[in-house]
Amino acid sequence: MTTKGSIGVTSENIFPVIKKFLYSDHEIFLREIVSNAIDATQKLKALASVGEFKGELGDLTIRIKTDGNKLIISDRGIGMTADEINKYINQIAFSSAEEFLEKYKSDTAAIIGHFGLGFYSAFMVSKKVEIITKSCKEGAVAMKWSCEGSPAYELSETDREDRGTDIILTIDDENREFLEKTKITSLLSKYCRFLPVPIAFGKKQEWKEGKYVDTDEDNIVNETQPAWVRKPAELKDEDYKAFYRDLYPMSDEPLFWIHLNVDYPFNLTGILYFPTVKNNIDLHRNKIQLYCNQVFVTDSVEDIVPEFLTLLHGVIDSPDIPLNVSRSYLQSDRNVKKISTHITKKVADRLEDIFKNDRPQFESKWDSLKLFVQYGMLSDEKFYERASKFVLLKDVDNKYFTLEEYKKLITGNQTDKDNTTIYLYTTSVDDQYSYIQAAKDKGYNILVMNGQLDVHIISQLEQKLEKTRFVRVDGDTIDNLIRKTDANDVKLDENQKTALREIFNSRLPIVEKTEFSIAFESLGETANPVVLTQNEFMRRMREMSAMQAGMSFYGEMPDSYSLVLNVDHPLVKNILDDGEKKCGEQLNPILADIRGFEARQADLNAQQDKKKPEEITEAEKEDLTDTNKKLDELRTQRNAVWAEYAAENHIVGQLIDLALLSNGLLKGEALSRFITRSVKLIK
Repeated sequence: MTTKGSIGVTSENIFPVIKKFLYSDHEIFLREIVSNAIDATQKLKALASVGEFKGELGDLTIRIKTDGNKLIISDRGIGMTADEINKYINQIAFSSAEEFLEKYKSDTAAIIGHFGLGFYSAFMVSKKVEIITKSCKEGAVAMKWSCEGSPAYELSETDREDRGTDIILTIDDENREFLEKTKITSLLSKYCRFLPVPIAFGKKQEWKEGKYVDTDEDNIVNETQPAWVRKPAELKDEDYKAFYRDLYPMSDEPLFWIHLNVDYPFNLTGILYFPTVKNNIDLHRNKIQLYCNQVFVTDSVEDIVPEFLTLLHGVIDSPDIPLNVSRSYLQSDRNVKKISTHITKKVADRLEDIFKNDRPQFESKWDSLKLFVQYGMLSDEKFYERASKFVLLKDVDNKYFTLEEYKKLITGNQTDKDNTTIYLYTTSVDDQYSYIQAAKDKGYNILVMNGQLDVHIISQLEQKLEKTRFVRVDGDTIDNLIRKTDANDVKLDENQKTALREIFNSRLPIVEKTEFSIAFESLGETANPVVLTQNEFMRRMREMSAMQAGMSFYGEMPDSYSLVLNVDHPLVKNILDDGEKKCGEQLNPILADIRGFEARQADLNAQQDKKKPEEITEAEKEDLTDTNKKLDELRTQRNAVWAEYAAENHIVGQLIDLALLSNGLLKGEALSRFITRSVKLIK
């Protein structure tokens, strides 16, 4: 007898029908149909375990095959009666899994389906769907259900020897790719590779007579007992590493791992790995795979774990993570926050445990671990509190220190006159070598801070640690880096400062997006004659702007360097003395005129300051304008004289190039000229 009818759609269950269209990708139909087959098989096991099914379970393998334009998924699970088809297939919005879960709460942890709509995803790729099923109940009659994508269906008795269900999808012309062996294999690998019941697709093949041929052995596409569902006591280190290689075949060996196994107040299993992460955060994100009872859901887990934990790799499996009807999107739920908090705590516990119990191992892997820990400290306040106990600082001698250890090491010797502890650091041991040596000569310790997030961590630590300041080792002269006393007075008059400023300014190179200024310091005769320093604040802002939105303004600003002239050094003194002797005759009348016009300018400004703007006559304004113009002309003449002198003085160019070279700024043609000049000076 054949029954015809319409699938029930009422005001009470119309919303789930609408949700059917939330499926974001047609390919998930295979996941849903296979998941239903798993569901049916797990239900049968549950019934057998409580004595409600007394038959032999036998081979429970789920089989997938193609036949022309048909894709067939078969199981030997619980099957359905006519009444159950009417209830669970024809009345959308009921879910057999939900009802079954309620009845067998204690024995059905592995039931996948929770929505009752997964079956209908088949119509996204099929022009006709058929169900041939036979219930495991004694005396059950096999039934056939068919539907061509409209509310109309047919239900009739049929023949089937064994219990279980065949889902027969007649694939429409637009989706024939889902009949291709490679496509099906790819989808099974993506969604079903760790399902708890064996899934067979075709036969294993062997090479025979110049080609691959099928054997009699089923090709099982999944691992029913992946590492994360096994007890940690059953696994060795090599098992964890092998599972990692299976998940990420081309990756380096992981640093550490955490085996999650929680059953209260939520269910959560999984294995999280600390990958070898160096200098590209984005490249290593979104490698955690989310499963629901071993069914792959997504690898976008930002809403389950804090952002910094997306750097981890591995698997999280939880039936308690709320998903929408398509299982593709997380829904807001208190459990998600609890799971997130728990995972963060487990990660911190694991790192702290390794640090306390095997510090040499922790230090040996710190350079790879550092980026991950810093990311966590910057983005999660609670993680910062935990990590501050085991985060490490490395110095130029490759020694590692905790924050507390390092503060004890440098307090006193690296405390300035204002009682601020100065943390000196380098971003390149090779490029900043001379500055490092100058600091070491003072007995100072220098940290290596060359990581992707170091500039951000520096700013965070300055806020967290009391009376602490980080300064790059080339940020100033060595005496100014950690100023113990007030600076020595520079004993030069304004004309002498102007002379040196113009001499050195005229020989400074023009570098794109780079600005130079001249500064004077009394550093002693033995210190370097010329030192190139870079403004700490502006350099740091530029580096932070490269990674932080809203700071692009700083990224567009030029690099700012200061060429510090040591006025105590004989070379600088000789340049000044020699210049004054050689240029005196030409400069003296210009300087005398400048002094005269500066006096005139001062008098005119004083007179006009006493008057209101409208009281100043045109003649007075013109007089001041002419005076200013004449001063500009005289200063230009003066500067030209110093520039002409500087052009002939090879020592000036040599000193500037040495300073540029120490900062990696001397390149190309300028470097070639420096080498040629050096050879001539040696001769």
